[in-house]
Amino acid sequence: MKNFRTIRTASRFGVVLLALTMGGVIVGCGGSDDNDNQGMTASAALIDTGGRSVGTARFTQERPTDPVTIRVQVTGLTPGQHGIHLHQVGRAEPNANPPFATAGEHINPSTKEHGLQNPDGSHDGDLPNLNVGVDDRAIFELTTTRVTLYDGANSLFDSDGSALIIHASPDDQRTDPTGGTGARVVCGVVTRD
Repeated sequence: MKNFRTIRTASRFGVVLLALTMGGVIVGCGGSDDNDNQGMTASAALIDTGGRSVGTARFTQERPTDPVTIRVQVTGLTPGQHGIHLHQVGRAEPNANPPFATAGEHINPSTKEHGLQNPDGSHDGDLPNLNVGVDDRAIFELTTTRVTLYDGANSLFDSDGSALIIHASPDDQRTDPTGGTGARVVCGVVTRD
């Protein structure tokens, strides 16, 4: 397999390292050799379908040409894997029918198929699965070159914003349009800090 990338996820009971094929999604936080440039930051307050706070997502990008680092901390999910995606509309409405439907579909300006392992994919909002520990908690960190915090193509801050959604089930990374991820159980609107 080509394009191996490492994703770090953690729970209170340990750290799990995964190697996934993910063109455009890479691991790590690189330092900037330009200390005067603070870059861009954004965040999302994550809520569940009952409107309760369950975590946060932090987004950082040093320069427009650098990848975006996404760090998610979330509690209250069932142990195991959950699909997680960036969605095209910045709305998190737990009372929508179904919950969080107003966040729209995955960010996909190139109109590709869904899934990091799909030969005809993937959406720019597709991310690897989030792994939740037996303590119902997860910490998830990755970097991606598919979106930007700056203005321009693939900005998370286009005219209707964007949201981060966590689903009830794992993403199979192949099935179009959503990877069989099931219900949307957590959502947060991405806002500039």
